[in-house]
Amino acid sequence: MANNRLGELLVRKQLITDIQLSKSLEDQKINGGRLGTSLIRLGFIKEEVFTSFLSQQYGVPSINLNEFEIDPAVIKLVPAEVAQKYNLIPINRTGATLIVAMGDPSNINAIDDLRFRTGYTVEVVVASDNSIRGALDQYYDQSASFSEAMMMDDIDLEVVEESEVDAHALESAAEEAPVVKLVNLILTDAIKRKASDIHIEPYELSFRVRYRIDGVLYEVMKPPMKLKNAITSRVKIMAEMDIAERRLPQDGRIKIKLPRGGEMDYRVNCLPTLFGEKICCRLLDKSNLQLDMTKLGYEAQSLEWFKKEIHKPFGMVLVTGPTGSGKTVSLYSALSELNKVTENICTAEDPVEFNFAGINQVQMNEAVGLNFASALRAFLRQDPDIIMIGEIRDFETAEIGVKAALTGHLVLSTLHTNDAPATVNRLLNMGIEPFLVASAVNLITAQRLGRRVCSECKQPEEIPKKALIQAELPEDQIDSIVCYKGTGCPACNNTGYKGRVGFYQVMPMLESIREMILSGANTSDIKRESMRLGVKSMRQAALTKLAEGVTSFEEVLRCTVTDN
Repeated sequence: MANNRLGELLVRKQLITDIQLSKSLEDQKINGGRLGTSLIRLGFIKEEVFTSFLSQQYGVPSINLNEFEIDPAVIKLVPAEVAQKYNLIPINRTGATLIVAMGDPSNINAIDDLRFRTGYTVEVVVASDNSIRGALDQYYDQSASFSEAMMMDDIDLEVVEESEVDAHALESAAEEAPVVKLVNLILTDAIKRKASDIHIEPYELSFRVRYRIDGVLYEVMKPPMKLKNAITSRVKIMAEMDIAERRLPQDGRIKIKLPRGGEMDYRVNCLPTLFGEKICCRLLDKSNLQLDMTKLGYEAQSLEWFKKEIHKPFGMVLVTGPTGSGKTVSLYSALSELNKVTENICTAEDPVEFNFAGINQVQMNEAVGLNFASALRAFLRQDPDIIMIGEIRDFETAEIGVKAALTGHLVLSTLHTNDAPATVNRLLNMGIEPFLVASAVNLITAQRLGRRVCSECKQPEEIPKKALIQAELPEDQIDSIVCYKGTGCPACNNTGYKGRVGFYQVMPMLESIREMILSGANTSDIKRESMRLGVKSMRQAALTKLAEGVTSFEEVLRCTVTDN
C-alpha cells in the first residue's frame, strides 16, 4: 500500500492526525523504513493498533509474535538471508502451506520468491516490524557460530582458484556422441512424459535432471558429475547462447522437429549458481495448446461472465495467479475468440510463447529499451481495437493500460496476486486511483492449476467428515460427495494423476463492487460482497471439481486456501 494512501486511510479512520502524518513522512525520509515504523517510533500510534489496522485493510489475520513459540523445523524452511531481506518469519506449516508473518502483506515479490524457494503455498499473517525483527534475532541467531569461528586459531587456509573457461574444450566436449545422445534423450523423454519444464541442476556433489509434470517436479536421472559442463554447454549451443559466458544469466530458444512430424519449442534460461550453471527449459507445444475456452475448466456461470466482458468494446480484463497457473493460455484463448479480420489486435509479450496469424505480437527487449510501457505507448499510435499486455509490473504500465481501457480500447493483461479481490488492492498499491480502477476494470479472474485424477486407476477415497468440514465443503454435500484418488498405474507414471484442470475465480465488476472500491473497502470486504453476488472463491471452485470427481482432496488442499 503506497505511503500516501496508507497515511490518508489512517487519518480518515482518525487513528492519526494530518500533522502527525506529515512529521512521520519527514522522519521516514531521514531514517528510511516504512511509514508504520516511523509512526510507531514517534509514538503517534501504538504497535498493536497499527497491526490491527493493516490486518483489516489487507484481510489477513494479525499475530503477536511475542506470545508465539515457533518450531525450529519451520524456521529451517526459510533461509536467514531471505527472511532478513523481506523482513518476514515463518511461523507454522500445515500440509503444503507455509504460514508467514510479514509487516507488509502486499509485497507480492516476497511471497512469490518464498513460494519458489520453498515449494510451499504461502499464506500471510501480519505482524509489526519490530516484533518480526525481534523474532529474526531470536530464531536466526548467527552471532554465536560466528563468534566461535572468530575464536578459533591455527587455521590453515588454502585458496582454490576457479578454472579458466576454455570455450574450445567445452565445445568439443559438448559435441561428443555420448553427450549429444544424452541431451537428446533428456529433451525427447520430457515430451513423452508430457512435462512442462526441464530442470538441469548442478550441486557440489551431485548433478540431477528433474521434469515438472502436471505442476509437480520429479527427479528423473542423475548424470555423471564429469559430464556436468559438457551437458550444460551442449544445451547452450543448441539454444544459441554464449558458452564462454558463465557469469551472467542468458536466454535462448531451441526448436526441434519431432520424429512423427510437428515441432517442439523449448524456451531456455541458464542461471549461474554456486556450483555451475542451472538450465531450465520450458516446453512450448503449439499442437497441444488448448484454445477452446469451454474445455479449460470454467464453470458455466464463470464462462458466461468471462465471454461477456471480453466481447465489450472497451475496458480491462485481468487474469491473475502465480507463475505456471495458465494465465497466458487463458489470454490466448480469449484472443483466439476475438481474432477477426475486423479487429486490430496488438500484444506485448515477454516472451512471445506462440505465434498467431492475424495478431501483431511484439517481443519485449529491455536491452534496447523496449518494455511493456514503451510498447503500450506505441500501440496507441497503431489504431488498435484490442491490446494484450503480457504482465503489468509497474505503475507506468498500469497507468497507460487503464487510460487505454477508458478511451475505447479493450485491454487484456495478467497480474500476480493471490485471488481476484486482492487484485484491486494491488492496482491501488501501484498508485492507480480508486475511481480509475472502478471505471476501467470490467472483470478479474484468478486461477490455479490442479492435477486431474488418472481415469485409468481412479478409485473412491474415504475422507473424514471433519476434514471436509475444515476444507469448507457445504454441509449439504458432505454425505453425498464421493472423493477419488488415483492408485498409480503405467498410464500416469504411477503418480495417480494425469493432466491438469483449472480452478477459476471469476469476478465481474458489478455495481456494488465498484462502489466499494470508490469508498476504500478492503480486500476481505470486497471478497465477501463478491461471494454474496455469486462469485465462487478459489477454494469453492476447487471443491466443485472435487465433487465432479475431476481432482482429489489432496489437490484441493495443495492448490487453494480456506476463505476464512
